[in-house]
Order: sequence, then C-alpha cells, then structure tokens
Amino acid sequence: MTTYRRTAALAIAALIAAPALTACSAINTALDCAQTAVAITDAVNDLQQAVSQAGNSPQDAQNALNEIDQNLRSIGDKTDNADLGKAIDSLTTGVDNVRKAIEQGNPTPDVTPVVDAASEISKVCSPG
Repeated sequence: MTTYRRTAALAIAALIAAPALTACSAINTALDCAQTAVAITDAVNDLQQAVSQAGNSPQDAQNALNEIDQNLRSIGDKTDNADLGKAIDSLTTGVDNVRKAIEQGNPTPDVTPVVDAASEISKVCSPG
C-alpha cells in the first residue's frame, strides 16, 4: 500500500470512528447521569427518613446531605446539559437550606424543595 493510500485509509477510519466515540461518550454520560440520579434519590429518601425521625439522630440528616452533595459534584462535573444544570442548582440550594435549618436547631426542616429538585434530576437523566 502506498503512503497516500495508507494515509487516506487512516483518515477514513478516523472519520468513521469519531461519531462512534462521540456516541459512546454520550451513552457513558447518560449512564453516569442515570446512576447518579438513583444515588441522589436514595440519599433524598434517607434525608426524608432522618427528618421524619427528628431528634433521633441529626447526624443521619447531615450524612444524607453530604451524600447528596457528593453526588451533585459527580454529576455536575460530567454534564453541560442546561436542564440538568438548573436542576442541580435547585437541589444544591435546597440542600444548603436544609443544612442551615438543621444547624440552626430546626429538627424537622422542609425538605420539599430537595425532593422536587431530585425528581427533576431523575426526569432529566431518564432515557427517552
């Protein structure tokens, strides 16, 4: 094979592979998003349970909030989706508000904004 043909063959192979790699990247991002959404949902459920059992262990609520924060950082680093970004911002604000309420001595803060934002993340991350 001549150098020209070899170069042309490599160029064609690269053109064919590029969309496949992009598609794989998009699929991996979607899977990461879905997995993180499940983890966030689990942490929000833990938070709701901890708040409903107020006074038993405020640390349980803090642990759930920390887990949500960690998952938000994970998903936020991997996306440029505007809808997901807004949902992450809403959830971050909700988590911050619940954390402040607990730190100020409120044993049963309103977690509705956290639940709503987590639901939005689940919707955005769901395929289809």
